Amino acid sequence: MLNPFPELLNYSLLAPLILRVLVGLIFIDLGFLKFRGEKERWLASFETLGLRPVDLFLSLYAMLQIVGGALLIIGLWTQVAALTFVIFTGIELYIEWRAQEILRRDMVFYLLIFTISLSLLLTGAGAYAIDIPL
Repeated sequence: MLNPFPELLNYSLLAPLILRVLVGLIFIDLGFLKFRGEKERWLASFETLGLRPVDLFLSLYAMLQIVGGALLIIGLWTQVAALTFVIFTGIELYIEWRAQEILRRDMVFYLLIFTISLSLLLTGAGAYAIDIPL
């Protein structure tokens, strides 16, 4: 079947741009939430998971999300940041599936950002990025 809007294929490099800016903003917000509004919940979650010292691990995880989100927005090391987010979001997705009382987030949310991160890992940064495809 023919594509009903073949002219839009000229803009296909904009799709990764839109995805990486969106997921970058989401991860920056999630990182800041770990320092502010959701800090106590995440400390309890890390304690339950046996990650000690919890303050250190929570700070590292929050900074990873903030820095990784910024890298995605500017398009620098996009696939490395996306791989990191695929791994960590996959772990969060598994935890949410197996132990729903720990994180208490919507599983669809984790699945969505996991899928967007995986897409960026496979497609690269797209337009308006510092990364240059080889």
